[in-house]
Amino acid sequence: MDVLIDNADLLLAAFGVTLKLVVVAGLLSLAWGTVLAAMRVGPIRVLQLAGGVYVTLFRNTPLLIILLLIFFGLPKFGITWGYFWPNVIALTLYTSSFVCEALRAGVNSIPLGQAEASRSLGMTFGQSMREVILPQAFRAVVPPLASVLIALTKNTSLVAIFGLPDLTARMKDLLTDHASDLIWIFFGFALAYVVIVEVISLIATIIERRWRVA
Repeated sequence: MDVLIDNADLLLAAFGVTLKLVVVAGLLSLAWGTVLAAMRVGPIRVLQLAGGVYVTLFRNTPLLIILLLIFFGLPKFGITWGYFWPNVIALTLYTSSFVCEALRAGVNSIPLGQAEASRSLGMTFGQSMREVILPQAFRAVVPPLASVLIALTKNTSLVAIFGLPDLTARMKDLLTDHASDLIWIFFGFALAYVVIVEVISLIATIIERRWRVA
C-alpha cells in the first residue's frame, strides 16, 4: 500500500475533483431533467415534441461523442471555459435525459384524479406540477434517480481523456510510474468510487424512508 500512502495527496485531490463533478453535474441534471419531464407531460404539443427529441437524441448518443462535440464545438464559437465546465455541461446534457425519463415514469404513476382535482381548485398547470404532481413523483422515483446518479459517478471516468485530473486520470499516471503496484492502485481508486456510490445510496435510502407513504 506504500504507493497509495506516498501519493495520498494526489489521491485526495483527484477524489475532490470527481466528487465536485458528481455534485455539480448531478444537481444540474436533476434540475434540467425536471424541466424536461414537465415539458414531456405538459399540455403544449410543441414542448412535448421538443422534450421527446431531446431525450431520444441524448439518451441514445454515447457520452464520449457528446464530450467530443462540447470540447471541439464550443471553441468554434469562441467559447473557452477551461476543462471543468465543458465536462459538466456534457455530463449534464447526457444524464438529464435519464433523469427526465425516470421522473416522467413517476409522474405517469400518479393517478389522473390528482391533476384533475388540482385544476378544479383553480391551479395552473405549473402550480399543479410544482405543488401536487412532482412532489409525489419524486417520492416514487428515488431508487431510479439514485441509479442515474450512480451511473453519473461512473461516467465521470471519461473526463480523464479531456485533461481534468480526476480519479481515473491520476490512476493512469500512477500506473505509468508504478506498474508493479497495479493491484493496489486499482484497489485504491476503485475504493474511492465505491465510497461515492455508497454515499449516494445511503442518502437515497434515508430520503426514501422519510418519504415512505404508509
